[in-house]
Amino acid sequence: MVSTLAVPGTFPTLRDALEVAPDGAVVTVAPGTYRERIDLAGRRLTLRASGDPGSAIVDASGLDGPALSVASGDVEVDGLALISDDYPAVVIGGGRVRLRRCELSAGYGAGLQADGGAMVDATEVRVVAGQHGFVFSDAGGTVDSCEIRGVSDDGVIVRLGADPVIRGTKVSDCGYRGIYVYQSGRPVIERCDVSGTGDAGIVVAYASAPRIVETWVHQTSGPGIVIGAGCTAVVERCRVEETADPPVRVDPGARATVTLSDGGGLPRAGVVAAGAAQDAAEVERLLTELDSMIGLDGVKNEVRALIDEIQVNEWRRSAGLSVGTVSHHLIFTGAPGTGKTTVARIYGQLLKALGVLPHGQFREVSRRDLVGQYIGHTAEKTTSVFEEAMGGVLFIDEAYTLARAGGAAADFGQEAIDTLVKLMEDHRDQVAVIVAGYTREMLDFLDANSGLASRFAKTMEFENYGPDELVRIADRIARHDDYIFAEGLPEALWEHFGQLERDRNFGNAREARKLLEGMRKAQSGRLRAMGRMPSRDDLRTLMLADLRVAIR
Repeated sequence: MVSTLAVPGTFPTLRDALEVAPDGAVVTVAPGTYRERIDLAGRRLTLRASGDPGSAIVDASGLDGPALSVASGDVEVDGLALISDDYPAVVIGGGRVRLRRCELSAGYGAGLQADGGAMVDATEVRVVAGQHGFVFSDAGGTVDSCEIRGVSDDGVIVRLGADPVIRGTKVSDCGYRGIYVYQSGRPVIERCDVSGTGDAGIVVAYASAPRIVETWVHQTSGPGIVIGAGCTAVVERCRVEETADPPVRVDPGARATVTLSDGGGLPRAGVVAAGAAQDAAEVERLLTELDSMIGLDGVKNEVRALIDEIQVNEWRRSAGLSVGTVSHHLIFTGAPGTGKTTVARIYGQLLKALGVLPHGQFREVSRRDLVGQYIGHTAEKTTSVFEEAMGGVLFIDEAYTLARAGGAAADFGQEAIDTLVKLMEDHRDQVAVIVAGYTREMLDFLDANSGLASRFAKTMEFENYGPDELVRIADRIARHDDYIFAEGLPEALWEHFGQLERDRNFGNAREARKLLEGMRKAQSGRLRAMGRMPSRDDLRTLMLADLRVAIR
């Protein structure tokens, strides 16, 4: 049962109510002004205004601290107005905090300051005064349908690797920048309105990597969007108007893809600046990760050959030599569970590190994501999915299911294939398409369109794992989950895997994972039947008996 405590009423002050409130309690605050501060650490409770939003005011002016401070725990605040003077109105140093329908006001400092790994969900929150609006430092969460106006400095600051999602939020009339992302900030800024800034609308600096989507930047004293050197940014379908020149400024040392809208909502391509800077250390790290995968020697060699070719092409281009057109589209064939998805992800990240694609995002789809229900719908769905993958990898699993079955005119899979063929040609330098599926069926897929096979640079065959490799995979999965194999178990696993039929239903690494799950369940039953508390070694060790139960 939820405890509800009223202020004033049962308790004269918020502090009195919070001192006795149990975890999970709801503290309701009547309209009025409360000259006190709220300090919470390790608490799980809700503070809620009983009247209209903003009618209950917590005013910490002159009290040497923020109006609300949360160090840890799980706290929800609904409908309060929070005021401070020389401190931020709200400081969140950890835990999870949900703010709804609150109004924040600060003299010096931010309306809301979050750090220390905090997760903040702010909905319909208004910042009406302060040095900054929201400041995220090494923190995350969501900012949804909020408003920041009239602050003296930056409206929103995202720094120190913070990665909030800022959606549907209006930032206006800030003294300096609207949104400032720096020190490896990684926010998503979606459908926001930034205007009336004293300098630039959105500034990205110091190794940051934001994604800015369908955002309107206008009436700014400085440029609309600025992407600094060393940053990676994706700006998609944004409107930038009535700003200083240039509307969008991308440093030559940045890797950025910018697609603007014409004001009517229609994307206008061609405002693209992608720096060709390569990250040699990241390339080596990714190749080491690829090499650490069990088996797949042939695939590894082919990926390395592709990377070598890309690297040499970049050297030739730098030397002023001609470079032929290179397709980054690939075909992966083979049975399930052979690492096709993992290799596709690494390949995309390698293309990013080599400066070939602006970012390594990975979009995995299947037939249902591409095929519609009526004529014209499929082309629309396929194009939308393709555009979402621009700048990264589009991975189509079981791609052969798109091929027209028996010439049935009502199967719109053929429409998806025809649309893909055109898009792959038009955007071969902006995306890597990887199609995957069983070897024989993928040959039928390539026959579905006369131009399809020529769009792909290479076919890589992922072979079934042998017993030795499956035992190593099982051992790696077990050790990752803090399990070890008892003496004799690896040999028994080798014998079991050697007896499995390698037909089209064979799951490879999935077979190993499924078997381990069965062994863990068998171990649980065995340990429960011991009649004593198991030791640490008991808890970690999988035995032959567990294997026998799992395969029974």
